[in-house]
Amino acid sequence: MSDLPNCPACSSEFTYEDGLLFVCPECAHEWPQDASENENVIKDSNGNPLTDGDTITVIKDLKVKGSSLVVKVGTKVKNIRLVEGDHDIDCKIDGIGAMKLKSEFVKKA
Repeated sequence: MSDLPNCPACSSEFTYEDGLLFVCPECAHEWPQDASENENVIKDSNGNPLTDGDTITVIKDLKVKGSSLVVKVGTKVKNIRLVEGDHDIDCKIDGIGAMKLKSEFVKKA
């Protein structure tokens, strides 16, 4: 058999290599070959790894759910905390309060 890793999304054993990526034919999940050791690394929109205590900048206007407030592009957020889940950044934004953000909408400052 092959020594390729199982799919991290659906655990399928039928993965294959496509250039520098592993691909799952069952769920169409793709991941880099070096990600098999570092699956829990949270990265910003540019691919830079984030850590607790980093300062980030918002790259898109984000509406605050349940409110008329908006987090504007370019808002700097200091001292973030990384958490598990869909919204993987916990932070406090001046003028708004405690928020959860997705790492795909921020960049490391």
